[in-house]
Amino acid sequence: MLIFECPYCGVLADETDLAAGGEAHLKRFGPGSTDDEFEAYLFNRENPKGVHFERWRHINGCGKWFNAARCTITMEVFGTYPAQTLEPPTEITNNISIKRPVWKWKEFS
Repeated sequence: MLIFECPYCGVLADETDLAAGGEAHLKRFGPGSTDDEFEAYLFNRENPKGVHFERWRHINGCGKWFNAARCTITMEVFGTYPAQTLEPPTEITNNISIKRPVWKWKEFS
C-alpha cells in the first residue's frame, strides 16, 4: 500500500484516502495551440517503468492537490511537494539519483 505525507496538512495518508490525478508537470496547451500540441497534451504520457511524478488529491483530508515522486516497480515513495511547484524539489531528485544512479526523466535529470 502506498503511504504519502500531505505537504499541506502533514498527515500520513494511505492511497485509500487519496485520489490519483495522473502525471505531474505536464505542459498544458490552450487557445492558439496547434492540433498536434493539443493532441500530445491530451494523450501522450510518460508512463515509465521506474520513477514517476504524479498528482494526488487528499480527498479524505484537506482536499488539496499535491505531487509525489514514486517508483512504479517497487512502490517506493521518494517524497511529496505542493502542486504549484513547477519542478520537483532538489532534495527529492537528489534522493532519487542516489538510490537510482542511472535515473533520467525529462528536464529534471
